[in-house]
Amino acid sequence: MTRHRLEVADVFRTHGPAFLAKFGASLSVDQRRVLHAISVCRTSELGGHVERCDQCGHERISYNSCRNRHCPKCQAMARAEWMDARAAELLPVPYFHVVFTLPKEIRPLALQNKRIVYDILFRAAAETLKELAADPKHLGAEIGILAVLHTWGQNLMHHPHVHCVVTGGGIGPDRAEWVHCKRSRRQSKVFFIPEKVLSRVFRGKFIDFLKRAFHSGKLGFFGKLTALAKPAVFERWLNTAVQNDWVVDVKRPFGSAQVVLKYLARYTHRVAISNSRLVAMRDGKVHFRWKDYADGGKQKVMVLEVTEFVRRFLLHVLPTGFMRIRHYGFLANRFRQEKLALCRQLLGVASEPTVNQEENDAKVVMESAEEARDCCPRCGKGVMRTVHEVPPVACETATRAIVGYSRAPPS
Repeated sequence: MTRHRLEVADVFRTHGPAFLAKFGASLSVDQRRVLHAISVCRTSELGGHVERCDQCGHERISYNSCRNRHCPKCQAMARAEWMDARAAELLPVPYFHVVFTLPKEIRPLALQNKRIVYDILFRAAAETLKELAADPKHLGAEIGILAVLHTWGQNLMHHPHVHCVVTGGGIGPDRAEWVHCKRSRRQSKVFFIPEKVLSRVFRGKFIDFLKRAFHSGKLGFFGKLTALAKPAVFERWLNTAVQNDWVVDVKRPFGSAQVVLKYLARYTHRVAISNSRLVAMRDGKVHFRWKDYADGGKQKVMVLEVTEFVRRFLLHVLPTGFMRIRHYGFLANRFRQEKLALCRQLLGVASEPTVNQEENDAKVVMESAEEARDCCPRCGKGVMRTVHEVPPVACETATRAIVGYSRAPPS
């Protein structure tokens, strides 16, 4: 019998009721929904279906997924489907990785106004890149941007930042040529806009958008931030946030379009912590692996009280309907296909990208994984086929009848 590996769902199922009893009044509806969804994911509460081997007759029950975007178990399929769509949009040009980070002074306000402040973070980052790229001093072209919001650090603390994948070049102002970015072989970080320029423009735009939100009454202030509702106090608070340059990190350019694809697969559908990082849950504490970037990126094990672990995880629940993956420039949704066709025309490449061996290999791996999942675990020859659906109410009874045990998490 396969040994059960600790999952976030185990932590939530075991300690979620006690956490809700103690802190439930302070949780949002979205946080409650995520806590419940992850707790019941692939359990009898969501129902399932019975599968039978077409060779030896072995039966098993498979439970339905919660499909919540914060669930560590439900991202693989969503990631694969999303990546299939993105593969057709890659161009044979350099791609760059730029990260815009919200300073610590602003983060408490962001927690109380997630939808407004995270939207401003996206908008400030995108407009900074688009405006500077359009300037002939830097590039003089319309670029393509894919942006992904992450709100966590390795220790699960609140650390909002936007990862941007940016095309190295763009559509010229007359739409008659592709403008290639200028590259210097002597620089380790080859990007057509200096980091310091990015930082200062980003800071100015973010503060401007935040002030507009304040004066239009869109921001809420609670607890220790209540005093910020007064204009004079808000202005003084903002002044402390602009005294230093804000962090904008430009990383090394990607080696190829396929490397970009692998990068996107890692980042786009990531959640606050994956199940693979969990080590143990005992004596009311959760042990998990993390990288300490302040100590050279060393791998360490952090130990948190269960209530603190759950609290930190729920910090990163996004408002319902909030889009954490966005496209800008010539990749913006409205004109994406039309402008991508123009990009390929200007670059002199095929209208549809050819599928290379690496992409074929990835598809073979995915298909093999699907076949392995459908293969009978008992005889190894037959295929597990669905014989009937089991409704949620009856699912636990069917489980005991088929496999002889309950799927309750191990103690």
